[in-house]
Amino acid sequence: MTHHDTLAAVPAQPESTRDHVRAILTLGLPLIASHLAQTSIWLTDSLMLGWYDVEALAAQVLGSMYWFILFIFGSGFAHAVMPMVAEAEAAGETAQVRRVTRMAIWLTLGYSVLTLPLMLGAETVLGWLGQEPALAAGAGAYLAVAGWSIFPALLVMVLKSYLAALERTQVVLLATLAAVVMNILANWALIFGNWGAPEMGIVGAAWASVASQIVSAMVVIVYVIRVTPQHQIFVRFWRPDPDALARVFRLGWPIGVTSVAEVGLFSAASVMMGWLGTIPLAAHGIALQLSSMTFMLHVGLANVATVRSGRALGSGDLAGLKRGAQVVVAISMVFAVLTMVAFVVVPGPMVGAFLSADDPDRAAVIVIGVVLMAAAALFQMADAAQVMALGLLRGVQDTRVPAIIATVAYWAVGAPLAYVLGFPLGLGGVGVWLGLAAGLAVAGGFMMLRFWRIALPRLSRKPLGA
Repeated sequence: MTHHDTLAAVPAQPESTRDHVRAILTLGLPLIASHLAQTSIWLTDSLMLGWYDVEALAAQVLGSMYWFILFIFGSGFAHAVMPMVAEAEAAGETAQVRRVTRMAIWLTLGYSVLTLPLMLGAETVLGWLGQEPALAAGAGAYLAVAGWSIFPALLVMVLKSYLAALERTQVVLLATLAAVVMNILANWALIFGNWGAPEMGIVGAAWASVASQIVSAMVVIVYVIRVTPQHQIFVRFWRPDPDALARVFRLGWPIGVTSVAEVGLFSAASVMMGWLGTIPLAAHGIALQLSSMTFMLHVGLANVATVRSGRALGSGDLAGLKRGAQVVVAISMVFAVLTMVAFVVVPGPMVGAFLSADDPDRAAVIVIGVVLMAAAALFQMADAAQVMALGLLRGVQDTRVPAIIATVAYWAVGAPLAYVLGFPLGLGGVGVWLGLAAGLAVAGGFMMLRFWRIALPRLSRKPLGA
């Protein structure tokens, strides 16, 4: 049985709104925490490099965004695992769970091999993008080491998606927390030269990131082998499965395109902020880190939306799918409002936490950062809406049209507006961030319309593929 005929199945006992809220939070809180912890790896790099040197922080902002663009496209194949495994598990198809997870690992490892040269040649690429030579050199030195972490990082993403689909989210959190602890300890030793280690600055942060990703991968691999032996993910791992590989690829590449379209927009903003100078770029990096932390709340809830929509699809529960979607969207909107309040009321202390008290540039960075936080508050609702709509659409395995919507919204609206407002109209960093907000608003609006007005009615009219 596939998702094309599952809607004919007998629905489960309807869940109340309270049941939905409980299930969403039970599944979602560990996922939210794990996403926050994952972001904390980059956050601790930024915090500790900010204490070390503002120039090093600016270079790491560029380097980490460059790494993340390449990583996020490859993670599309990992994200494809989540709805496919959720649906197969709900339908009792154990072999399908193994097939898609294994082939997703194949795809991400192959992708990592292809992207490694781009990591190692990052200084040249950043130079072409008009970055200051010193910043490009710092980011290049960072990526020459940190680039290797894409192998364990993507492997972890596949296995996390597999475990999340099985609703085993506590181990996902545990593995991520282990990586955070490893990263903090290694940063303290290698950035500053503590505990007898060499003082390596930004390159020390890169080595710490590699070590933390390896630790995370080891924890998750051991767990999968010992606790979910029924799926035999690593048994006869070398055996190809062309059909499953093709299915994961078809569902995954549009997810990668969608993610790159969004992350690319923010990276383009980082490049534009780099044109304004080191201090605006450092302020931008801090504001972006804080926005990313709050965004992880919505990413975790969107993962829940994907898993629960996929399971409802697998069990033929259309009413539960619709009601669950309404509840998870409402929860996400509440978080967005709370975030907006925090960004407007206490931006100064949040930005200042990233900077050494005796840094001569501290005051200048905070002044710019506070204004950018106000701009970030504007797009919290839109950002939450677009990622939640994506989560719901992925749950029903609708990924191609969302990729088109994302590309148009971010690159035909967001990026041009960011440039025009920031430079020809002279608004500087605030203009760049207002352009980001516009792109996110367009994406969020059209993706929500896609789910509620097209995807859901299509499911209710007839079994898919009939």
